[in-house]
Amino acid sequence: MNPGIVEIAATVIFALAIIHTFLVSKFAHIAHSYPEGSMGENFWHFMAEVEAVFGMWSGIFMIVLIAVNGIHSPVEYLESLNFTEPGFVFVIMAMAGTRPVIKLAEKIIVSISHLVPLPRKMAFYFTALVIGPLLGSFITEPAAMTVTAIILLKNFFSKEMSTKFKYATIGLLFVNVSIGGTLSHFAAPPVLMVAGKWGWGLSHMISQFGYKAVISCIISALSISFYFKNELTGGFELRPDNTEKMLPPWWVTLIHVIFLGLVVLTAHHMVVFMGLFLFFLGFTVVTQEFQDEVQVKASLMVGFFLGGLIILGTPQKWWLQPLISTLSDQVLFFGSTALTGITDNAALTYLGSLVDLSDTAKYFLVAGAVTGGGLTVIANAPNPAGYGILKDSFGSDGISPLKLLAGAIFPTVVALICFEILPHL
Repeated sequence: MNPGIVEIAATVIFALAIIHTFLVSKFAHIAHSYPEGSMGENFWHFMAEVEAVFGMWSGIFMIVLIAVNGIHSPVEYLESLNFTEPGFVFVIMAMAGTRPVIKLAEKIIVSISHLVPLPRKMAFYFTALVIGPLLGSFITEPAAMTVTAIILLKNFFSKEMSTKFKYATIGLLFVNVSIGGTLSHFAAPPVLMVAGKWGWGLSHMISQFGYKAVISCIISALSISFYFKNELTGGFELRPDNTEKMLPPWWVTLIHVIFLGLVVLTAHHMVVFMGLFLFFLGFTVVTQEFQDEVQVKASLMVGFFLGGLIILGTPQKWWLQPLISTLSDQVLFFGSTALTGITDNAALTYLGSLVDLSDTAKYFLVAGAVTGGGLTVIANAPNPAGYGILKDSFGSDGISPLKLLAGAIFPTVVALICFEILPHL
């Protein structure tokens, strides 16, 4: 495939955007050298917002489109794309981050943690990083990421926990959420992109991927729990909320769950789930005595990130598709794991769905894509949600991409081994 000027420009801009994501901590540091509230501080703080990176560079790409193809070309290009996934992630993240949903998830995790034969604090940590991500197979990965990250922020990302522990935890969270959504065919974005076309249903996902993901999540979480046993010993109680809000009654929680379920069922129909979201916002206003403020801004920023990723990721077909089609199964497995670190795994599997692949190649493409989903912030659609929730606890410079990569290496290797050596049921 011979790329044109637009495709080459898109690839260059895409590469610059990736480099930008690795420089956000530097930009945050530059911002601190300007007077508080000044234009310089605000500009560099905006440059340090990882959620804004791809949207920002997409704007530059729109300028290139105008220069090459004329004033109407950006509208035509944008209308050719499907932004349902960013819209879905925005809605599900906002709904999952509400007080009733988080309290329900806490109750589930606490109840299961009592059955785990580990010290109390370690048991809750282990359970949160296994059950939380695996819930993503049912409430979707963005919702699982949001709920688990909020629970971790409240109970573990405090000043007494070491920076090394925090990076190991966020790396584990990103990897386990990425593979934890593979028990079903509707929850993980990279699976959603191919399940319909390839005829993958619930039984296929459980037997080919799901049980391996469960084993990987358990091994990784247990290993890291014991590695940091000194930080996970001692007494433990759920940290109280810094709010005077009342605990939500059962019927409020039930209605939240119903709304979540309806949004999941209509995940491919933006008009429907956006309408449901508007009704949901109305319900939170009526029941505001049981609610915290709905995190619309943070959710919008994540949606902006994903929208930019789709705009810049789609023109990468000219080099990604030929690359995928020429790889052997084993090279495809490890190659897709590595490629996922620099391009969203849903985009990778989508491009793979355009190629005539064998059944084993299909498996290894998706297995590699979900395994590598924790290596970087851009590797998996829900990662920016977790990043946005946890970044302030890493200090003024935010989360270092290289330290995040280092924290994700161990659980990624565990997942690679599980998806490679465990047989299909």
